[in-house]
Formats: sequence, structure tokens, C-alpha cells
Amino acid sequence: MQTLPVQRTLVDQVYESILSEISAGKFGLDTRLIQEELAESLGVSRQPVQQALLLLRSHAILRDAPGRGLMVAPLDADYVRNLYEVRAMLDGLASSNAAERGSDTAKKEGPAFIERGREAVKSRSIARMIATDMDFHFFLYGLSGNPLVAQMSATHWSYLRRVMGEVLLHGETPADIWAQHEAILNAVIAADPREAERLARHHISHASETLTTNLANYSHKEPVRPAASRRLRNRG
Repeated sequence: MQTLPVQRTLVDQVYESILSEISAGKFGLDTRLIQEELAESLGVSRQPVQQALLLLRSHAILRDAPGRGLMVAPLDADYVRNLYEVRAMLDGLASSNAAERGSDTAKKEGPAFIERGREAVKSRSIARMIATDMDFHFFLYGLSGNPLVAQMSATHWSYLRRVMGEVLLHGETPADIWAQHEAILNAVIAADPREAERLARHHISHASETLTTNLANYSHKEPVRPAASRRLRNRG
């Protein structure tokens, strides 16, 4: 589990922990999420768990279970496709602007993101792979100089993490994903906005095709269930 920023509330921490476990496949589509069990597992009271679950439902990660309670929502391939179409536009803009405004910072700080991403792939940790992917893209958003890009992208990343986790569980992450990231970074470092935008759009479009195809292929399979989560500090 990632170390969360100090300023995050306990509800935020619980939300992140549950989302991480959903993305890693701990909960199948037929598994009812029980507040008491989650609270015990995380070492917190029921109130932050309840609030986190309601947020996850509002973000389409969870759905109402028959009778009562909540379950993991199935993924919608059409929604994923539409979401990645928007992502292609945002990431293309971010990469283009980053090449115009942040090439020096990209050269200085960017290679470390690539290295961490490749180490995450070697570790086979789903949480690390998702986290390093997010870190790289938000690094580019920051370099773009347009804070609205990160803000607009952030509203979709909870669902995107769920999508990425589903595919990673079945070993279908593109083998060249970090080569693509490195190519985008190199275009940014070279201050080539057109090439940076082209590569970023291609990267997202390729990911969309891979993800939606794999969702269709693997939607019927039962995900692997990892070990139980670590407990959060009991602050509520």
C-alpha cells in the first residue's frame, strides 16, 4: 500500500486502500463489501469506511448489491473507450505544452519516473505499476503549465485505476508501455511539441484498444485474490 500524504483525511486513506484492493482483484464482482469486515481489516471505525464506500459508488467503482450493501461494479467497455478518447486529447495537450514549457525540468527529473516504472514492472506489483503510471502522467500534466489538465484528468483516475488493475491481473499489460513513456519524455526533452503530442495520443489510443479488447476477453474470468490489506492507523 502506498504511503499517503499527511494532509489526507482518514476517509481519503480508507478510500485509497479499498480502491487499491479492488484494483488488485481482492474483491470479485460477486463479493459483497461488508463495512464491519473492512473496518476491522483497516483498523478504523465504521464511519470512514461507510463514507469511503459511498464515494466509491458515486465514482462508479461500486454498485448496489441485491437486497442491501455494495458490490464491485462491472466494467463497461464502451465507457472505457469513451474515457480514453478524452484522455488522448488531454494527454496530447499536456505533452505538447510540456515540450514547449518544461523541457529542462523533463530532462532533469523525467528519467527517474521511467526508472521507477520499469522497476515496478519487474516487481509484478499491481499497486506499484498503477502508481508509477499515474505518477508519470501527472508529471507531464505538471510540466504542461496548465493546472486544469491535471484537475480534469484527476476526476477520472479512480475509474482508470480500476480498469488498469483488471487488465494487469491477467498479465496483459503492453510490454512496451515504458518504452512508449520514454519516447514521449524524449520528445518533451527535445522541445518537440508536435512529436510529443503525436506520441502521447498514440500511446493512449493503443492502450484503449488493448484494454477494451482484454476486457471483452477476460470479463468472465475470476480475478486472483491477493493477501489481506495492511491496517491503517486508527484515527477514527
